[in-house]
Amino acid sequence: MPHTCKPAVAGWFADEGDGFRLLGTRCTACASVFFPREDTHCRNPHCTGGSLEETPLSRKGRIWSYTDSRYRPPSPYVSNSELPWVPYTLIAVELAAERIVVLGQAAPGVTVADLTVGMEVEVVPGVLHGDAETTWTIWHWRPTGVAA
Repeated sequence: MPHTCKPAVAGWFADEGDGFRLLGTRCTACASVFFPREDTHCRNPHCTGGSLEETPLSRKGRIWSYTDSRYRPPSPYVSNSELPWVPYTLIAVELAAERIVVLGQAAPGVTVADLTVGMEVEVVPGVLHGDAETTWTIWHWRPTGVAA
């Protein structure tokens, strides 16, 4: 059986490598941007109503906040309880053009000691988990080297 890669959440990101982008939606009436994407109606309470169009989000943003996870989270989080828990870093990134904050894991090897609020990061493809048949993909945030 061939090994396949599948997005952990369909429709939230697209492409690979340098073309990798998170996908949100933008309201045609008020220009509000949503991520995770919204497919039914604009969530802006001041909007008179418009249609929602898929829009690729900025690839780069600045760290708004960050932390690390030192314990195994409960279900429905997927992890192999037979393997030792490996802490990971979470980053909240402000996308200035869209005026939203997007949460995601840091790229492998990036720890809280490597980060500062205001530091520039970019979205890159990553792996959430996998088995013999499927690798479930997700996005990660990786520092670009541009300081706060």
